[in-house]
Amino acid sequence: MREETGVAMVKGGGDEADSAPRRGRPRSIETTNAILESAYALMAATGLATTTIDAVARHSSVSKMTIYKWWPSREALLIDAFLHHAAQMLPLPPVSSGTPAARARRHAAAYAEALQGEFGKVQLAVISECISRTGSAELFYARYLQFRRDALVEMIAAGQTDGSVLAEAAPEDLYDAIYGSLFYRYVFGIAPITPAYARNLVDMVLQPKD
Repeated sequence: MREETGVAMVKGGGDEADSAPRRGRPRSIETTNAILESAYALMAATGLATTTIDAVARHSSVSKMTIYKWWPSREALLIDAFLHHAAQMLPLPPVSSGTPAARARRHAAAYAEALQGEFGKVQLAVISECISRTGSAELFYARYLQFRRDALVEMIAAGQTDGSVLAEAAPEDLYDAIYGSLFYRYVFGIAPITPAYARNLVDMVLQPKD
């Protein structure tokens, strides 16, 4: 899920990086983190309606001018704040942490658990905000989902190549079957989502050898 839309971005995979060219003085990491953490804290505590640029500026003790300079819109800031939190809470599994299937199980289980707390509520609220403001969730996909999706699709493809994943469908479709199912069940409250369910879903979809 590549997160670049013309402003400095934080990639959601455990590694945080600014990718866009800047003018003037470079960003302060400390100030950037203060803004993002304040925005997420406000979303989690009071909801999106009250998480305005003014409120974030007050909470983070950073000027509105600075925030507007670094983010093109309120929606972009909210997504990046969610992304910043997700990078810490749900880092993408490193190659050294096991087979592709084992890594997929751990990540899917962590995502299922996260959905049950404030993380799930904030994610849904941010997506809803994007849809209500722009008519689609394309901005959320571009700034958050694409980079993570691409990374996990690549991981699944690696498992197909080394023979540890027996499922023959396109790795993009396998990823969507796992995470689309988890998100679908969460949004509509169809059934409880547990880490055990997520691990079993990964095994059912990927058909791993291990």
